[in-house]
Amino acid sequence: MKKINILSCIIMSLLSLSSCKSNNTLQTVKQVDLNKYSGKWYEIAAYPQWFEKGCSNTTATYTAKDGYIEVFNSSIKKNKINNIKGKAFVVKGSDNTKLKVQFFFPFKGNYWIIDLADDYSWAVVSDPKKKTLWILSRTPTIELPIYDKIIQNIIQKGFDLTKLKKTDQSLNINLK
Repeated sequence: MKKINILSCIIMSLLSLSSCKSNNTLQTVKQVDLNKYSGKWYEIAAYPQWFEKGCSNTTATYTAKDGYIEVFNSSIKKNKINNIKGKAFVVKGSDNTKLKVQFFFPFKGNYWIIDLADDYSWAVVSDPKKKTLWILSRTPTIELPIYDKIIQNIIQKGFDLTKLKKTDQSLNINLK
């Protein structure tokens, strides 16, 4: 009888853990209009990735093409312009909220739009495991009340803010 109770407890514990995990699934926005999303975005803050180490003035420009989105990332690294082109492909059935981005064949990364202003003035992008995070804006700076709102949304989604670093956009600000 004890073995059955212990087994029952273990099964119930595993079920409760798995149900907690499924409730923590990262949600995307409901839908994205790719024509409105296209254009230039400035990186306001991010979980720095290995390929962004030492970069400033980071931007991403998205251009809708036939069957994919052209991605053009630009930054300054060691006082030199650092550019890379890639492609993004919409994940079927996602209403354009989930993309697979490819800079080097055959590797693709998840690009999930998890928060987006109604007027497409800012966006938040991550991946299903929350290992990446980018706060993007149409301008090199973002108003503090809007940034605070974004941060509160990120906290509610369970992101670790200690990993979030603001991006230096001083060159882009001076060019305006």
